[in-house]
Amino acid sequence: MSDLLIRPALPTDIDAMLALEQASTSHPWTKATFESCFGERYFNFVLLQQQHIVGFYIGNFIAGEASLFDICVDPKVQGRGLGWQLLNHFITQAEALGVFDCWLEVRESNLKAITLYQQAGFHQTGKRPNYYPTATGNEDAILMGLPLKFG
Repeated sequence: MSDLLIRPALPTDIDAMLALEQASTSHPWTKATFESCFGERYFNFVLLQQQHIVGFYIGNFIAGEASLFDICVDPKVQGRGLGWQLLNHFITQAEALGVFDCWLEVRESNLKAITLYQQAGFHQTGKRPNYYPTATGNEDAILMGLPLKFG
């Protein structure tokens, strides 16, 4: 894809990020949740194509660890490597912050995301039973970690 740019997310991007989230997931975050993720310990980025937001991630940094809270790509452009670009950007930003470990959690049924994370070096570290809501109940969250090396 041409004309791609990753830049820091701004609070003025929240509505566009929320719209992508709503188009991409059965249980999207609320606007209030997005608003709460803009502060000193967060590093959030948007992916733009021709000046339109087509993806984003929300990262959190605290005590030498980074957590990937949310990553999303517009369903209209999924399958083109944009999630990979965003994930690699997250890891690069975490390294620049001096992070020792990256963490995330993912729905057990989200096999595409799990494969993407494994390809980037994440491995399963645990499970949260019945963590995510579904249309018929709950499903487990898979916890994944990526140790980063320095020096």
